[in-house]
Amino acid sequence: MNVREAPGAPQAGDVDARPTAEERSLVAVPNVSEGRDPDRIAALVAAARAPGVRVLDVHSDADHDRTVLTLAGRPAALLAGLGGLAEASLDLIDLRRSRGVHPRVGALDVAPIVVREPGDAPDARAVAEALAERIGVNLAIPVFFYGDLASDPGLARPHAFRTGGSDELERRIDDGELAPDAGPPRLHPTAGATLVGVRPPLIAWNVWLPEATLSEARALAARIRESEGGLPGVRALGVWLPEPGIAQLTMNMEQPRLAGPVEVMSRAREEAARLSVTLGESELVGLVPRAALARETPTALGLRSLRPGQLLEAHLPHGRG
Repeated sequence: MNVREAPGAPQAGDVDARPTAEERSLVAVPNVSEGRDPDRIAALVAAARAPGVRVLDVHSDADHDRTVLTLAGRPAALLAGLGGLAEASLDLIDLRRSRGVHPRVGALDVAPIVVREPGDAPDARAVAEALAERIGVNLAIPVFFYGDLASDPGLARPHAFRTGGSDELERRIDDGELAPDAGPPRLHPTAGATLVGVRPPLIAWNVWLPEATLSEARALAARIRESEGGLPGVRALGVWLPEPGIAQLTMNMEQPRLAGPVEVMSRAREEAARLSVTLGESELVGLVPRAALARETPTALGLRSLRPGQLLEAHLPHGRG
């Protein structure tokens, strides 16, 4: 199964040069609700490429109608790049026309700043808070904090806002159950809301299930995710991709030191065998630290391929940069 990336869109090979070892950067992984139109994707990436911002990776998926960018830069530069991306998302994306299978509530759906080591936390928080103010005040888009910024542990993950979709989020705002952390107390008519967070690194991973039904994909996801007794830190969904006509297991590994690709794929194979489900190829979304792959080959993990540019260390020497 080939990755369904928007043809002509900038991809992981079209990234910015590696910095010198002396530079020190923060990393952000914003997700926008556009994965089909190559011209729009190119414009969104260009908007994020503010002076001093390096685009480490671009992953577009037409079935999910989503593009995941990995950006790096010093705090002020990264804030400028994320602000530019937010403005471009407002101009270019109408959430009412989004057709992807991935849950979402905004044009710029999530904008997490990644804490790769404890020293990143103060700057990450400052960038996130400034970004929320910029989006909320300048663009009139409501912003909700998640991850380490969440005031309520029950709101620490994006699914706390996405459950039920935009209509349900609007109802919760109207009923006073939720209040934005920045911006107006109503969804933007075309851009929805943006979730801004500070979080540790995670690994995003998809597995195609070529002969499975949607029910089987959901059953497999339930057996793997932490919330139903599966692996620690694993969030998993079973989805149906209507255009290729295939089921997919889509996962986030939020504690990769406890349950990374090696452990997750081993469990997926075990549970798939119990359900008589065949696993297809796997796909890494974004970048991964080399250590998370242990000594496994891409083939052993079910990956169609793993390019050197998908290793975080290729862009940020010594794990920092």
